[in-house]
Amino acid sequence: MQRRAVLAGLALGALGACGNTAFYDPLPEVTRRAYSDGGDTSLTLYTVIARRNRGGAHTGLLIDGSQRVIWDPAGTFRHPHVPERGDLLYGITPLIQRVYIDYHARETYDMVEQTVAVPPETAEQAIRLAAANGPASNATCARETSAILRQLPGFGSIRRTWYPKALMEDFGRLPGVTERIITDDDADDNHNVIFEYVPGTGG
Repeated sequence: MQRRAVLAGLALGALGACGNTAFYDPLPEVTRRAYSDGGDTSLTLYTVIARRNRGGAHTGLLIDGSQRVIWDPAGTFRHPHVPERGDLLYGITPLIQRVYIDYHARETYDMVEQTVAVPPETAEQAIRLAAANGPASNATCARETSAILRQLPGFGSIRRTWYPKALMEDFGRLPGVTERIITDDDADDNHNVIFEYVPGTGG
């Protein structure tokens, strides 16, 4: 598929069990790419599910606060317009968010997206905790994410776990969570993701 060929040149690495190399892009680039839509603050948990056995393959957390970032512990997603420092991805515009989704939702993997509104101070605490955590070890995406969530007000019911699906189930029981399942079909032309060009200010 042409989309995958283009994507391979932008978002580097192969999806599978969590595992990555730590990156620390320059702070000026992080500042330059910072993005906020000025909307409501929220947390969005992404869980990658293998179609073959319905097992959890990866966990990521979009934090929408004073800026939009994705905590991608031990993740393999890389993009030239997305600076990263210790598994925290910066500059998450709506287009980059769609690229991230499309990278993970493919013929062999679905993605579950769960979103809950949080106060601004909770979103900021989540960003601070993720930044302070540093890069996660291989296969610890759910464990590191659940540890961060447990420290937030209103998230005490989240259990520390190694398993992405267990974390997804706990997150899904939080009051006010909305959920959708994203398939490869959804994440392709229906999202109209343009991998060839990502504007410096819009994606």
